[in-house]
Amino acid sequence: MKFLNNEYILINLKTILISRPTTIQEVLHQLDSIIDNAIINNNRIGYFAYLYRRVTAEILKEVQLGNFEDNSRMETFDVTFANYYLDAYNGYINNQTISASWQFAFDAKDDTLTILQHIILGINTHINLDLSLAASTAMNGLEISDIEKDFNTVNSILGNIVNEMQDRLSSVSPLLFLLDLAGKNTDEEIINFSLKKAREFSWYNANLLWGLGIDHQTNAIHEMDLTVLRLGEFIKKPKSKIVTYALKFMGKFEEQHVGTVISKLRQE
Repeated sequence: MKFLNNEYILINLKTILISRPTTIQEVLHQLDSIIDNAIINNNRIGYFAYLYRRVTAEILKEVQLGNFEDNSRMETFDVTFANYYLDAYNGYINNQTISASWQFAFDAKDDTLTILQHIILGINTHINLDLSLAASTAMNGLEISDIEKDFNTVNSILGNIVNEMQDRLSSVSPLLFLLDLAGKNTDEEIINFSLKKAREFSWYNANLLWGLGIDHQTNAIHEMDLTVLRLGEFIKKPKSKIVTYALKFMGKFEEQHVGTVISKLRQE
């Protein structure tokens, strides 16, 4: 075939993503497919997918270097974690029922939010909800405390990626500094809430779910989903009028083409 239209790409993507990955490398391949599809369709879902791919690649690198306490277990855990996102994405593009918080985050692709907001909406759900589920599931029948050290090691990896991404975001969002003027380190506080504090919250919830056991988690997961949804609503529409104004003004000067944004974020 000499050309592929968007419909063919999307159908082909669904076929590719039917099989759940079992290795981090397979996760990366599927994230690449999501990113490629987002670029073709100018779909803002690609912003978080790119960030997540960047983090996942770094975790794979650390696994290969043997820098975790249990590298084999970390790969299994990371794949379990990734599959929550991939399942949600597959469900969304196939019009299936998914968590309320992921539905909200994906639906925001059509809203005129800043690039940062689109990224943070994805971080919010994947860390605040999926990470708890993944840790509880991966350690089912085992002692969840055994994975705590490696769980925390990922925090430093995420911190490095956050600093890297903030530097790169300025190339596509030149007025990002306005958030600093709207509130002391507001941009960093938004991100750190979704990473450092969220991972601490996620670890607490993971222990809660693990203690309940897989057969008794339904109500707890539902409540967590609703809490994460409310956080997503706050990220989309901050209560601060100053921050809201700063975000809207920032958005007017941002790069609008998804492919261009991701290309610039990829630059070393």
